[in-house]
Amino acid sequence: HSCDFFPEDWFDLVLVLRATTSCIYDRLVLRKYSEKKREENITCEIMQVCLEEARSTFPEVLINELQNNTIKDLESNIARISKWVEDWRAARSKERAK
Repeated sequence: HSCDFFPEDWFDLVLVLRATTSCIYDRLVLRKYSEKKREENITCEIMQVCLEEARSTFPEVLINELQNNTIKDLESNIARISKWVEDWRAARSKERAK
């Protein structure tokens, strides 16, 4: 879950997936995580640990928070990420053509 050991210049985009604590709890119960592990994960979400680590490691312009509670969220995230990749590739092609 940590990102602070990667060099900043490796990334053009940083995605932080977020979910409600009830959603996280339900997912972790289904995966048979221990109570301790569920508590750790929920506490991390409440304290925004992944988001804060991203903010302390990368420029804000690179960071995107995506809600990931439902299948609809998942589908929307896939579409957004696909669009970002498409736009990034197009921009890279233009840069190389110069």
